[in-house]
Amino acid sequence: MNKPATSEASRAEPPTPITFVPKPQPAAPAQLHRGRLWVYSGLAAMLVIVAIGFVWRFSGGSGTVHYTTAAVTRGAVTRAVTATGTVNPVLTIIVGSYVSGVIQQINCDYNTEVKQGQICAKIDPSPYQTVVDQNRANLGVARAQLEKDNANLEYAQVTYDRSARLAQTNAVSKDVLDNARSALDQARAQIGVDQATITQREAQLAAAEVNLGYTNIVSPVDGTVVSRNVTVGQTVAASFQTPTLFLIATDLTKMQVDTNVSESDIGEIKNGNKALFTVDAFPKRTFEGSVTQIRQSPQNIQNVVTYDVVVSVDNRDLTLKPGMTAATRVVTDQRPDVMRVPSQALHYAPSGIARTASRAGEPGQANVWVLRDGQPTPVLIVAGLDDDSFVEVVKGDLRPGDPVIVGEQRNESKAALPRPRF
Repeated sequence: MNKPATSEASRAEPPTPITFVPKPQPAAPAQLHRGRLWVYSGLAAMLVIVAIGFVWRFSGGSGTVHYTTAAVTRGAVTRAVTATGTVNPVLTIIVGSYVSGVIQQINCDYNTEVKQGQICAKIDPSPYQTVVDQNRANLGVARAQLEKDNANLEYAQVTYDRSARLAQTNAVSKDVLDNARSALDQARAQIGVDQATITQREAQLAAAEVNLGYTNIVSPVDGTVVSRNVTVGQTVAASFQTPTLFLIATDLTKMQVDTNVSESDIGEIKNGNKALFTVDAFPKRTFEGSVTQIRQSPQNIQNVVTYDVVVSVDNRDLTLKPGMTAATRVVTDQRPDVMRVPSQALHYAPSGIARTASRAGEPGQANVWVLRDGQPTPVLIVAGLDDDSFVEVVKGDLRPGDPVIVGEQRNESKAALPRPRF
């Protein structure tokens, strides 16, 4: 029996449900216009900021440039070597003592004007006088011995002559004649010994007298005593080293400055170079001298090699004193009356121009910048002598009084830039 159709349909699967997705609605025209406006405003603000930065960068911060100038002048350009030195007498004599003893008397003091042979001090002469007397007595004994031996020689001569006559007649034996000849020869030899002894005694006496003379400390030259190192009663010992009693300057009207010049500058100095120096005692006075000697003996102090350059100076007024410290300038080259510019002018270049561009690149040529009509203008010159302060202008379109630029100063603007509005 067939089942009804309704039962077959009831056993079938249920139908799949259908889902509906809504479509996105387009934005309103007002909202789209507002978004684009914000994007354009941001881009405009960024462009304004970048433009302000470029203007500030390339306009130098809206500052004003002020130039420092110096006038072209005529004058001397002097190249010199600076050194320090000490003022000393040309010749200083060291007076010492050859003998030892006690200082008995002093006749010279500081600043004493002495003459050659003048006694400045005296050592106690008593021990040396005793030695002189002893040697004089020994010399007297030797001379007396010579007289005695001369008499003995005469007797030996007479005895020999008598024996020789008697021997001719055989009145005496030959042995007697030989004894007489021997006695005569001994007498003659003794005379030679006595004469040598006398010479020895005379030499000893002379040495004792020399030592006695050394007890007088005398000046060997005419000069001025600049140092005294002994006092009365002081014992002078001259056994191992001669003591220094006095220092005598021969002539204080002629002085010299011993300067220490470094090895890097010594090649520029020559004999005859002019030298100028000052001393602390007279800071407003400049003394003038000349180089008279460049000593070949180097001095090495802490690995710094210097050479002694001697500068002679006239000191007729006795202004300079021994031992003063002198600040010396030795002139190695000089141009007395030339057109010159400050050395800084050769090292200046306006802002934005490389410093090397201020040089012409050829030997002796360089650019200086002259302020003309308020603007820096390059001028090509031929530079000559440079003394680190001024440079000689050998050739160039410059005139005395032209303002050459030695520096510049830029005053930054203090006004605030307007802030961009977004």
